[in-house]
Amino acid sequence: MPFINEQLAANQDEADRQRWSVNPDGVGRMSRFVFDPATVMTHLRERIVGQPHVLANLENLLQVLKADIVAQDRPLSVQLFVGPTGVGKTETVRLLAQAIHGSPDAVCRIDMNTLAQEHYAASLTGAPPGYVGSKEGQTLFDEDAIKGSFSKPGIVLFDELEKASPEVIRTLLNVLERGRLRLSAGNREIDFRNSMIFMTSNVGASQVSMLSRQQQRRWWSWGNARRQIHDVVDQALHQRFDPEFLNRIDDIITFNPLDKDLAVQLLDIELVRFNHQLQKRKVVLSLGEGARRHLCRSLDARFGAREMGRRIRNELSPPLARVMLDYPGADTFEARMESGSLIVIPV
Repeated sequence: MPFINEQLAANQDEADRQRWSVNPDGVGRMSRFVFDPATVMTHLRERIVGQPHVLANLENLLQVLKADIVAQDRPLSVQLFVGPTGVGKTETVRLLAQAIHGSPDAVCRIDMNTLAQEHYAASLTGAPPGYVGSKEGQTLFDEDAIKGSFSKPGIVLFDELEKASPEVIRTLLNVLERGRLRLSAGNREIDFRNSMIFMTSNVGASQVSMLSRQQQRRWWSWGNARRQIHDVVDQALHQRFDPEFLNRIDDIITFNPLDKDLAVQLLDIELVRFNHQLQKRKVVLSLGEGARRHLCRSLDARFGAREMGRRIRNELSPPLARVMLDYPGADTFEARMESGSLIVIPV
């Protein structure tokens, strides 16, 4: 079966190549990529809040890819997302994968916090000649997710970049520059030239959050705050990473800290996700106005969207579980506030 699936995928790629190559020049020129930038961006805008500049940059990137006017001798793009925790850096990449490939897990994700020691560089490049596993060329990279296909780009995510050792970071230089990584054994290389590469980092996040809070208190104009944030992030990045590494990045985008005013939108997003999870039990949950106000109260902006997810898990899931067990035949429930407590009732 694996062989058959691979053959079917290869046949589809070949069909896409032929369809693209025979299209006449001029009006109606077709792209080899099948995703629609507008559809992808609609998917992202439904779930990413408070980051209009990030979404605008991604829309520009997708349009360039769709037009297929990128360089052929390097990755399709190299983006670094910087900002506080819980603002949507990793989630943006997962949603992009879901919109293009149909699954948020269609990403080659490398958690760089697991590569804090120098010798972990071998996890990316494989064991050197003479060491166990050198002939097999074992690596953490998911080559299928990296390569994508002729009609869909691969997506790579290096998450929490600043937590990896400098030696691990240096192994990425050729990947970002030439789109190729030769394994240590020298017997093969991994090709990233059909990949969008994303990296995330929290460097300078605490300073960015402080400047954002000062702006909200009207200590200075937003324009001045944005310039200060740019300077703070730029300084933090140069303190952590070498210039030759930063010089290989196409775009460094700073995510905004999430404002408390976004709590209602975050609740709606998390509720959609929670109801999707409940579908396997054929259950639907709605919230009364009192319950909505309760869950949105005093949201701690330092923890971003994850704080809202925690509230639903800790405050909404337990009473829902109890009433589901008490009324096994019910399939529609509503959360309400009564006498200062959050309760769930069947409706």
